[in-house]
Amino acid sequence: MKSLIGKKIGQTTFFEESGKATHVTVLEMGPCVVIQKKTLENDGYQSIQLGYAERKEKHTTKAQQGHFKKAGATPKRVLKEFRVEDANAFQVGQTLTVENFKDVTWVDVTGVTKGKGFQGVVRRHGFSGGRNSHGSMFHRAPGGIGASSDPSRVFPGTRMPGHMGTDKNTILNLRVVKVDSENNLMFVKGAVPGADGQIITVRPSVKKKAKK
Repeated sequence: MKSLIGKKIGQTTFFEESGKATHVTVLEMGPCVVIQKKTLENDGYQSIQLGYAERKEKHTTKAQQGHFKKAGATPKRVLKEFRVEDANAFQVGQTLTVENFKDVTWVDVTGVTKGKGFQGVVRRHGFSGGRNSHGSMFHRAPGGIGASSDPSRVFPGTRMPGHMGTDKNTILNLRVVKVDSENNLMFVKGAVPGADGQIITVRPSVKKKAKK
């Protein structure tokens, strides 16, 4: 199981050994603590629950404090469950780090996109809008939405103005440029969802296969 919880640090330029300048996103990966594990015998499926980022005890409920205490861990801000093939291969209280990704070439990164608030169709869906020439009275409106006497309603799924952003999004097939085990950092080529500081999860790519 090589999936980990982390956060987006920011973007920078990384110079590879060949001298090539590569745009990368810096991710802090872990350390994550195994808080709970579920087995086929007890729960019907196998998974482990990971905790990430310290949390003050005064901001943790009594039930949560007992949950963490049972695992022998301090309170964590983020808890996520990951399916595994063999939950018995992990121990409650075990710490997982970015070292798990030292042999991984391609990863998928999941995060929440930046919130943009309420936006019109030009910004939200990329509509071209009307002319900006003299006399035009149609600029950034959505145009006809098919709600005349027939069918007298707007069909579900019609692209309209509305809330934009804060969507869970996964970027596939990002190349791992460098893994810094000492500082729990991973450098991946390209951009990942969310603002700096956004919580993300990283897993080995499910579609991209490393070339032999």
